[in-house]
Amino acid sequence: MRKEEKTEVIQSLTSQLGEWAHYYVTDISGLNAEKTAALRRLCFEKGIKLVVVKNTLFVKALEAAGKANEEIEASMVGSSSIMFTNTGNLPAKLIKEFRKSAKSEKPLLKSAFVEECAYIGEAQLKALEEVKSREQLIGDIVALLQSPAKNVISALQGSAGHKIAGLVKTLQERGC
Repeated sequence: MRKEEKTEVIQSLTSQLGEWAHYYVTDISGLNAEKTAALRRLCFEKGIKLVVVKNTLFVKALEAAGKANEEIEASMVGSSSIMFTNTGNLPAKLIKEFRKSAKSEKPLLKSAFVEECAYIGEAQLKALEEVKSREQLIGDIVALLQSPAKNVISALQGSAGHKIAGLVKTLQERGC
């Protein structure tokens, strides 16, 4: 590969790192053509971009994008494919689904960068499946904050509300 081609690949990967919020580094080597095509099709359907990369070029793209990470770089050994996504847990679910349907142990998870955290190794796949997006976490917090207010409002609107209104009226009549 000529130097100009390498520069183009690095620039392309750098722009993809800017476009996509999360990425997974996987190993899909050993999959036959049929299974590789099925994996690519599944990725396309789920909105995940699957790219086979040269490790050194991806590391240079990480550095160029200002997203260098020693743990991720250390996992870049052997054949590597990158799954770019905007939904943090989607590739983990896709990997699990694909393994089950294809009866394969591939793709293997080498590392992932999700919600500003690095996940290293196959053992992190389960944790990645359960990662919630920032929007989901904000929604959970809002729901938790609304819960006490909803309880008070429903109490005031229900039969307890009539009792409270009666107490307030009695207190006003007594001049308290």
